[in-house]
Amino acid sequence: MLKTRRPRMFVARLDSRIESTPLARYLLRAYLSGLPSGLPSGDRYADTAELLLGELFANAVQHSDAPDDHPIEIRFTLVNSRLRLEVHDAGATHPALRAAAPDAEHGRGLLLVNELAERWGCSSQPDGIGKYVWAHIAPAPTPALVTA
Repeated sequence: MLKTRRPRMFVARLDSRIESTPLARYLLRAYLSGLPSGLPSGDRYADTAELLLGELFANAVQHSDAPDDHPIEIRFTLVNSRLRLEVHDAGATHPALRAAAPDAEHGRGLLLVNELAERWGCSSQPDGIGKYVWAHIAPAPTPALVTA
């Protein structure tokens, strides 16, 4: 019987700057493109995962009460065909869903996470310094074949 290798967790620390967000998404795309055969294709996670990682990373940069020189850590792994994204920062403030005013230019990121992730949450770091926000993403269904 052919066994499928379980992909390892990917971990990277990035500067706590909004300019690091595209690099975080690039690293996620690279991780997804390297998923072993026998698992759902990384393409089935990519759109939703990139959007949610961008939102979680931007929130960590903009809303963390950690000093600016503390890096933000990103982690990706596949758990039972669900992509788990984590964004770790040294801040103590946990995110909360809030309704944004109709004319507000910001404030909808967690609403997107709440809508598009299968599950999400926030946990304190085991060592008591900081937190991490995580999201589980289900693979998108495979497109139906078009027959003429």
